[in-house]
Amino acid sequence: MKLSVIMPVYNRERYVGSALRSLLRQRDAADLDIIVVDDGSTDGSAEVVRALMDETSCIRLFSQANAGVTRARNSGLRQLLPQTEFVSFLDSDDISPAGRFKADLACFGEDSGLELTYSLMTLVDNIDEKTLAPAEDANCMTVRGIQLSAGIFARSLVDRTGGFDEAFQQAEDTDYLLRVFESGPKYVMPDTVALYYRRHPGNMTKEADIPAREFMRAIYKSMTRRKANPSLKRIEGIFDFKDLAGWRFM
Repeated sequence: MKLSVIMPVYNRERYVGSALRSLLRQRDAADLDIIVVDDGSTDGSAEVVRALMDETSCIRLFSQANAGVTRARNSGLRQLLPQTEFVSFLDSDDISPAGRFKADLACFGEDSGLELTYSLMTLVDNIDEKTLAPAEDANCMTVRGIQLSAGIFARSLVDRTGGFDEAFQQAEDTDYLLRVFESGPKYVMPDTVALYYRRHPGNMTKEADIPAREFMRAIYKSMTRRKANPSLKRIEGIFDFKDLAGWRFM
């Protein structure tokens, strides 16, 4: 089965190699197609990607002028191959755990009508770069959060959902996932850990009010859509909304 994984990159020279290696070690689970969209990086991110491309043919690199992660993800969607059956995502500073694709893709083999698996994520502040897993001294928290990488989406569901809303500065992933679940797909929620979400100062916005504002805007848009169209499904019991105020990183 052909699985396309979309990875936007912007100035992640330090991390993108590890992110890609975490995908490449799972090539036995699927016919991988890794779509990397370099969003105008000014560091050596593209060079790191090209070095790995010399070792495998399953990485495709596309470059664009800096336009933000939302447009980069939409660029990745436009590069899906005709034979792509499933789609997932991975941010360029995160890690895909060994065995994740094998575990979750098996769910689709068991149910031909399944459109989505939505699994767990582990927030972690220290990754062992050799094992590509949380280091022994890492602080970790596992939740079912709002995270694109937690999902494996059937191609039909991706086509039905459409692209990311480019009006969002942030929380475009929240808006996308809300639209996915509102459409009423057939889904399962395995207890697979789908990603190690690497916490570091570089993934925290400098404008502290923006994430909350954009998140609430995504929620408001969902409420507006469901009020206008009662056939859309309510989003209940899917995401863990835990207080991460005490979460420490680095």
